[in-house]
Amino acid sequence: MAVVLRLSRLGKHKSPVYRIVAADKQAKRDGRFLQVVGTYNTLNNPSRITIKEDLVKKWMEQGAKPTDVVRSIIRRAIPGYVEAREEHQTKKTQAARKARKVRAAKSAKK
Repeated sequence: MAVVLRLSRLGKHKSPVYRIVAADKQAKRDGRFLQVVGTYNTLNNPSRITIKEDLVKKWMEQGAKPTDVVRSIIRRAIPGYVEAREEHQTKKTQAARKARKVRAAKSAKK
């Protein structure tokens, strides 16, 4: 089951309020979700964002992928967190590629 962090719409007609939820990727937008991790109210100026940082970090560490909008919301609410995770993932991928090249070179010499 692929988990995503995305928005789920609430509120009246022309008065949207969004929940930030952890949900199965195949679930409907406003359908079943696993956990509410925050809210996003676009009607306030500036927009009101409330995020439970510990839950967001828990789900992202378990492999949940945020949508583009949720990613930008998290970047505003938890400065530096998304960038640090992406940098760590990039370094991890580069190290794996380097190790793979070394193994390939060793096997080619034999």
